[in-house]
Amino acid sequence: MSETREFDVIMYGATGYTGRLVAEYLSQNYAGDVRWAMAGRSAEKLAAVRDEIGAPADTPLVVADADDPQSIADMVARAKCVATTVGPYQLYGEPLVAACAEAGTDYVDLCGEPAWMRQMIDTYEAKAKESGARIVFSCGFDSIPFDLGIWFVQQAAKEEDGVPSNRVRGRVRGMQGTFSGGTAASLKATMAAAAKDPKVVQLLLNPFSLTPGFTGADQPPGNAVDYEADIDSWVAPFIMAAINTRNVHRSNFLLGHPYGEDFVYDEMVLTGPGDAGEAAAKAVASDNSLASEDGPKPGEGPSKEEREAGFYDVLFIAEGGDGKTVTAGVTGDKDPGYGSTSKMIAESAICLVRDVPDAPGGIFTPAAIMAEPLIERLEANAGLTFKRES
Repeated sequence: MSETREFDVIMYGATGYTGRLVAEYLSQNYAGDVRWAMAGRSAEKLAAVRDEIGAPADTPLVVADADDPQSIADMVARAKCVATTVGPYQLYGEPLVAACAEAGTDYVDLCGEPAWMRQMIDTYEAKAKESGARIVFSCGFDSIPFDLGIWFVQQAAKEEDGVPSNRVRGRVRGMQGTFSGGTAASLKATMAAAAKDPKVVQLLLNPFSLTPGFTGADQPPGNAVDYEADIDSWVAPFIMAAINTRNVHRSNFLLGHPYGEDFVYDEMVLTGPGDAGEAAAKAVASDNSLASEDGPKPGEGPSKEEREAGFYDVLFIAEGGDGKTVTAGVTGDKDPGYGSTSKMIAESAICLVRDVPDAPGGIFTPAAIMAEPLIERLEANAGLTFKRES
């Protein structure tokens, strides 16, 4: 990519709830270090947000609108990387992906919409490879802690046994915080798309929907309450598994199947032992609040105090052929949907530009293009930990 680009990172969607948090993080942590700008549809709103978050008065503002292709093209031509929080991506995201793929501009987002992601892979991956654009979906809570958590535990498994594990379980041990209004909107948009198009349903049900031309081993459905004796806990379905598992399989696919072509992975929520654990698991399994009309709306979110009181803790269990296991934990110090996610996408954008400048173009997962340097950034700057436990 040309070194003459005006900006390292443009934060597109900076007037939205999550976009504002990303802009605030960049301002507080990278002012004077990273050349960055705030972008959105309204110059007036951008200026107001810039002032509200305490960003320098000379922070550049870029007006761009998904409904105006020329404004999008002009924006991406000025940046090495565009970070976007403007979703649902299946409604608003394609013009930006197309423009980045054409211009050789890197792209990161918070997408958790696998059917749309597959459509973008089929449509734009060849162009991105040709132009050198590195397009990286799912750079927030879905799916960085899980995608990088699997990569991390597999490194530990290789150190222990000489080979990676072909069976890993992801188990959410604890989590406090709400999912974002954008996540809820994406879920509703996906449900609407599925109602109209049977092909979308097929993609949503396929664990290998993001690995074109490859289908691996049968995967656990992850949709029922169960008891796991080895960790003495009931487990319940995890709502983000439908996107995280697809990204993990895509990472394995893009990296040349280092986890094995027979790799099996699922995600569940731990609810504890005994009758109380079983009751909690059943309650989690029956919760449909994210899809309800009472769920969070785009632009809405928790207070700063609520964000800072949030956390998450995910256990990864890599099973060896001899019955031994290697375990690792990934934690985050803010609520997953906003506080931690805003830091993760910002660090992903900077990592792409600074730490893997020579990586080729294409459409990637975080683990497939910047696993180790991104883990180092997230631990140093963004409140995440990656630790081997056994």
